[in-house]
Amino acid sequence: MLNASAPIVKEQPHRQTVLIVDDTPQNITVLGELLQPHYTVRAANSGERALRAAHSDPRPDIILLDVMMPGMSGYEVLRQLRAEKDTRDIPVIFVTAMDSTESEEQGLELGAADYITKPVKPAIVLARVRTHLEFKHARDRLANQNEWLEREVARRMSENLLIQDLSMRALASLAEARDTDTGHHILRTQAYVDILARHLEHHERFREALAGGRLAMVVKAAPLHDLGKVGIPDAILLKPGRLTPEEFEIMKTHAAIGAAAIGKAMQDALAAADDVTAAQASGAFAFLQVAHEIALSHHEKWDGSGYPAGLAGDSIPASGRLMALADVFDALTCHRIYKKPMSIGQATQILTEGRGTHFDPDVVDAYLACRERFADIAMRFHDTAPVFAGSIS
Repeated sequence: MLNASAPIVKEQPHRQTVLIVDDTPQNITVLGELLQPHYTVRAANSGERALRAAHSDPRPDIILLDVMMPGMSGYEVLRQLRAEKDTRDIPVIFVTAMDSTESEEQGLELGAADYITKPVKPAIVLARVRTHLEFKHARDRLANQNEWLEREVARRMSENLLIQDLSMRALASLAEARDTDTGHHILRTQAYVDILARHLEHHERFREALAGGRLAMVVKAAPLHDLGKVGIPDAILLKPGRLTPEEFEIMKTHAAIGAAAIGKAMQDALAAADDVTAAQASGAFAFLQVAHEIALSHHEKWDGSGYPAGLAGDSIPASGRLMALADVFDALTCHRIYKKPMSIGQATQILTEGRGTHFDPDVVDAYLACRERFADIAMRFHDTAPVFAGSIS
């Protein structure tokens, strides 16, 4: 008599495992002797032991399950196998003396792979077991391939996002390199925009503008706000002092220059792409559109007195309104040749005075609610040396 839950033969490498479940020792012996020349065979003489065996090594690749057993029936065993993640995909063949159509339909409805009636015919048992094991092997291989493909797609997407981030930061750094601001300006303003956006993402006036992944795009695109500085002459961009009114007018064009460069990149990419490529690149174009908004509108003012378009109120993109406060706060709290850095309190007073004129009132309120986090960013990424640059605000 075979011991329940014990291997009939010593496990051999690369052999698939069959679990036989039957409360009659003779039935286990017959099936075990038939299958053990081809497979590693395990046995269980009750439903409870079958469930334990299904979760222990060597895990069964297929289960031959008796229906009528004392205590837990084969139907209940199958229900519990299908309810568990680790066992739901094991093919189960019912082996039973019941040959009614109703019992067969019940087993198949519960998820049985096949139905064999007793007394068993060796050739049929071997053929059914081999067929379902081959099917399981093919299914597992396909699942493994799909899992590999999913990992590979995720890896390549991650690489593409990293390349996008690095390219974006390289462009932003190129603009900053021509100016005399430090790279910390990029880190700080991006962090400020992130704080404001997350505080306002559920606000009724900002919810739509920051939904569907746009919040992440706004934060990612923030470093490109001054991309247009690459088009400003060095004599103006690098002037160690305040700009004349004429020079300031030229400096103001950096917003339109940056937006035009991003717009041209999108236009050229769309012109060169076929329909499939354009559809696949929709996320990249959405990101560039946000970057275009920020570059163009971050110097607009709530009352319409900003540039380049003189937009007012909600006609200014939400991304530009967030960037406007982040950029001004950074300018106020950093050293310039023509001024010393202001304290957080002094900067807060100026931002508060600009509520409803320079800045969106709700953005100022968000800043006031997050002022300590702004101060923490300003301290962590502060400039270590004086900065010499012309005033552009």
